[in-house]
Amino acid sequence: MTADPPKAGLEGVAAAVKAAGERGLPPVHLWHPEHCGEIDIRIRKDGVWFHEGTPIGREALVRLFSTVLRLDPDGYHLVTPVEKMKIVVEDAPFIAVRVDREGETLKFLTNVGDVVEAGPDNIIRVETDPQTGEPRPYLHVRRGLEALIARPVFYELAEMAQPRATPEGEVFGISSNGAWFPVAPAGTVLA
Repeated sequence: MTADPPKAGLEGVAAAVKAAGERGLPPVHLWHPEHCGEIDIRIRKDGVWFHEGTPIGREALVRLFSTVLRLDPDGYHLVTPVEKMKIVVEDAPFIAVRVDREGETLKFLTNVGDVVEAGPDNIIRVETDPQTGEPRPYLHVRRGLEALIARPVFYELAEMAQPRATPEGEVFGISSNGAWFPVAPAGTVLA
């Protein structure tokens, strides 16, 4: 009796992740398989995952794939112990869809179910879109992967922001787990 050969592509990734069980996040940073090519998966700016041009409608499958996502110097990959397949991510792979303040900690929920505490290891950073001038806030989730902070969540952060004097002038920011994060540049008026 011979074992079935491993499945390739989308089915192979799903099977490998399921085989790892539900013991938390797989140790993708320890896996170093050969690059197997690209898979037609794209994560749109709004956090929707697509396979071959069709949205992946099963939340459980998206969550499963999100656990084996890794950012390498050459881009984003889905990684299993035996496969490494490049995918396209238009902005950040995740979206922070909720924030709650619990004591001195800001806890974020992502669109794939991760709960992330902002702090020294999971920083909040804000870029300014060069075309629109709009703020683009991000939260570090894990191992270089970030979540774009959804606009309503950023508005909540802006309401929590307090001024702080800096060499550049007064800056509005928020604190979490002993770290302070600027959310608006000097001279910005927050409502």
